Amino acid sequence: MRKFCVITLFPEMFDKVLDSSMLWKAQKDGVVEFELLDLRDFGLGPRRQVDDTPYGGGDGMLLMIEPLKKALDKAKLNLPNAKVLLMSPSETVWSQSLAQKYADSSDDYIIICGRYEGVDARIEQFIDAKISVGEFVLTGGELPAMMIIDSIVRLLPGVLGGEHSAEIESYSDGGNLEFPQYTRPEEFEGMRVPDVLLSGHHGEIAKWRKENSKNADS
Repeated sequence: MRKFCVITLFPEMFDKVLDSSMLWKAQKDGVVEFELLDLRDFGLGPRRQVDDTPYGGGDGMLLMIEPLKKALDKAKLNLPNAKVLLMSPSETVWSQSLAQKYADSSDDYIIICGRYEGVDARIEQFIDAKISVGEFVLTGGELPAMMIIDSIVRLLPGVLGGEHSAEIESYSDGGNLEFPQYTRPEEFEGMRVPDVLLSGHHGEIAKWRKENSKNADS
C-alpha cells in the first residue's frame, strides 16, 4: 500500500478531493492511504502560532521552522522512510514523467504545503525535493499537493482499471497531446464522428490516431 501524509494549515480542503472518484476508489481497494496533519496542532504558545515576520524585513509572513519540524517529526513516526516533498516555487516543475517516476517507485510521501510568503528556509534541510506545479503563484501549497497526489495515485496499478489506460494519455510519451476521441451519437448538430473510427479497421484507426496526436510544443 502506498501512503501519503500531508502537512497543511487547511486539512478540510482535502476532504472532498481525497474522498471522491479514483482517489476514493484507490483507498477502498487498499491501494493507497492518506493522512492529514493540521500544522496548527503543532503551533507555539496558547495561540498556536505557526507564522512570523521574516528577518531582514519585507511584506507578508513566513511559516516558522519549529511548527514545521514538529509536524514533520510526527509524520516521520508513521512513515520513517518516506520522501519529503515541499510544495514551493522551484526549478523542479511537475510533469507527467515525474508522476510516472514517483508512481513507479516504492516510496511513501510526506507533502508539506507552504503558505503566506513561504516557509523558513531551514526546513529545506529536512526535505528531499521542492516541487512547483507551474510558473505562477498560489496562496498555498494545498492545490499543488492535491495535483501531485492525484497524478501519482491514478498511475498506481489497478487504480484506473484498464491495462493500458495510462499509456495513451497526453504527455505519457514526454510531449505529445492525446488524439481526439468521440462517443455516441455518431452525429450531433451536424458534427460527425470521423468515418475511420467507425470502420472497424484497427490499422487505419491506429494510423489516424497517430496522425492526429499533437506535439505539446507545437
